[in-house]
Amino acid sequence: MILSPKKLIVFDLDGTLIDSVPDLAAAVNHMLTELGYHAYDEHLIRLWVGNGAQTLVKRALSGSVTIDETIDEAHFMQALNIFLTHYSKNLALHTKPYENVVTTLQQLQKRGYRLAIVTNKPVDFVSPILEALSLEQYFEYFIGGDSLPERKPHPMPLLHVCEKLGTTVDEAVMIGDSKNDLLAANRAHMQSIGVTYGYNYDEEISVYDPDIIVSDFAELLKYLVK
Repeated sequence: MILSPKKLIVFDLDGTLIDSVPDLAAAVNHMLTELGYHAYDEHLIRLWVGNGAQTLVKRALSGSVTIDETIDEAHFMQALNIFLTHYSKNLALHTKPYENVVTTLQQLQKRGYRLAIVTNKPVDFVSPILEALSLEQYFEYFIGGDSLPERKPHPMPLLHVCEKLGTTVDEAVMIGDSKNDLLAANRAHMQSIGVTYGYNYDEEISVYDPDIIVSDFAELLKYLVK
């Protein structure tokens, strides 16, 4: 598969650029134990990540990727506040970029690509994490899951970034690890690249029809050539 000529590369954050599960899992288990629940193994919490903080908290309270719709709203809001407060103070203790991310971003930037991030993570957390990991200099623009009225898998965030940066959908490509990223790209009629190493609820990324699939971030350099 050959991509059409691109100017803009839009990345997901968690599960694509960075492995944030260790810090997210610590915040989830802090919340659960404070509320009298038992903690969960990090591997299980890894399966709950990818739809933003509210969904993660609801899954944790449910003990499952399938959300218990009977959770009391006040209880949920209490849990969410505990989670966000703890996480905001511990954003990058154990979070780190995936292998080859930094060197690949450097090469893509040198090749003249414009780089942006569209994540479902609350936007207030994005900049501190990028700064802590020395990644902020690579990205021209980013938005979070609470930046717009809709978030991935809705196409609005991708269309917004294209409009904001003055590029067409055809000139952009979405790179992500989960169905939310690829469904958003498909609905925006944007080409996409799926990575196999992230958080996709134990589903094969190929199910969501990315144009290209890679298992190593450095493989992007084979397909994004100017």
